[in-house]
Amino acid sequence: MQEKKEVSLLSIRILRILLSGIFIAAGINHIKAPESIAERTAITPLGAYLEPIGLEFLGIASGVLMLLAGIAFLIGFYTRYAAWILCILLIPITIIIQTNGGLMHGPFWKNIAILGGLLFFMLNPPLDNNKINL
Repeated sequence: MQEKKEVSLLSIRILRILLSGIFIAAGINHIKAPESIAERTAITPLGAYLEPIGLEFLGIASGVLMLLAGIAFLIGFYTRYAAWILCILLIPITIIIQTNGGLMHGPFWKNIAILGGLLFFMLNPPLDNNKINL
């Protein structure tokens, strides 16, 4: 039988708070400058397929979702659902935008690391009072 280990609730809260920052900042950036997001998307190989939907619309829509889910994730409101929403947004953004620089491109691996953080919250049970048993 495997011994259970306890993880500090404080460390998990810190991870959640720090992880949420990227989505809140990106969400604000997408809302404030959708034309910049549209330009970055248009030059990617998959950008042409998204143009009929509207690249600026996609920038604003993804920004609103990132901002709302990022804030929910930050405050711990439906954390698992917020992590799922952020993951669902992060995967296509990573495939469309970050693979444009190749697989050895730093921002691609940053997104993979962020995905790992989100997976932690998606796969683990909600937290109890002081600790989580793994």
